[in-house]
Amino acid sequence: MKPLSTQLGQSTESADPHVGSSIFEVIGETGHEEVVFCHNPDAGLKAIIAIHNTTLGPALGGLRMWPYKSEQEALDDVLRLSRGMTYKAAVAGLNLGGGKSVIIGDPTRDKSEALFRALGRFVDSLNGRYITAEDVGIDVNDMEYVFQETDNVVGVHQVHGGSGDPSPFTAFGTVQGIKASLEYKFGDKEVGKYSYAVQGVGHVGLELVKLLRKEGAKVFVTDINTESVNRCVEELGAEAVGLDDIYEVDADVFCPSALGGIVNLETIPNFKFKIVCGSANNQLADNDCGDELERRGIVYAPDYAVNAGGLMNVSIEFEGYNRERAMRMMRTIYYNVGQIFKIAEREGISTWKAADRVAQERIETIGKIKLPYMGARPHRFPGRNRNERN
Repeated sequence: MKPLSTQLGQSTESADPHVGSSIFEVIGETGHEEVVFCHNPDAGLKAIIAIHNTTLGPALGGLRMWPYKSEQEALDDVLRLSRGMTYKAAVAGLNLGGGKSVIIGDPTRDKSEALFRALGRFVDSLNGRYITAEDVGIDVNDMEYVFQETDNVVGVHQVHGGSGDPSPFTAFGTVQGIKASLEYKFGDKEVGKYSYAVQGVGHVGLELVKLLRKEGAKVFVTDINTESVNRCVEELGAEAVGLDDIYEVDADVFCPSALGGIVNLETIPNFKFKIVCGSANNQLADNDCGDELERRGIVYAPDYAVNAGGLMNVSIEFEGYNRERAMRMMRTIYYNVGQIFKIAEREGISTWKAADRVAQERIETIGKIKLPYMGARPHRFPGRNRNERN
């Protein structure tokens, strides 16, 4: 998706076709159904909720808190991420649509009970069209406050009938994607035989390193948080490299596990990797970068097909959470990614295009028998007790 230069008052002296466009023109182009700007000055809340598509069901997507440089940057991010959630749910075979929310703020200093409860009230006002969960900069404790204001939140603590932190499940699903990629490229799926460069060792990246090291794999790590890197080195036996050096590591698999856009025309020429398969969203700066990987013989496992484990896990909360069922569901990521590779090879197209095609075809097919979800039918979360909220 192109950058969306739509900020009010921005100069129109630019070649970008989005500059000067109204927000309605922009969301019409991206296919979004609804964008909600949430402001509560008493709580210090500046947030955006984007609902991309509800053809398959209510929009589900995490809440991200990040010190965006501008409101425009936050808008760009939430629009990209929510669209990615639509495709993620579709490829994963879930009856869910795509949405996302972002809070503009520094998660290390700007969090408060009032902030998250205010956000929860905005989520609740959408009457079930959007269901939130934790994402970058957010943890289970933050979601507890959101949960006090709305039932439309998943990934809450187990005492409330939830599944808790989704990070271990996203990491487990990523390993399934890695196995499919190894088999496609090398003909086997023995994780421990190969080496990995993990960029970002936050909640998900750390869990991924744990799983890779458990298999005996060689793992290189980097992160802006030196404490997290040191933990990987001292406790897990990983090898630390510099932030920019990660792109030049001589490893078999590159595992982006931080923010998006890092597979771009500046970084790709440095790659010695044979595979790109990680848990981060929007890894490709644009689709041309996916084509460039293809030209270089580097296998790209589409991110939203790989990192669907967390979404799969929390989706089970609608029916009553069962961990064993969640783990079985996440193993289907191996099959889903493998099918994408087969389609790409059969059709002679890049893997990103094959993944998009799978998602679009499912949305179109199911869309013929369903109307967009309007929030009229309330969701049930068996096992939850509202009176147990803190």
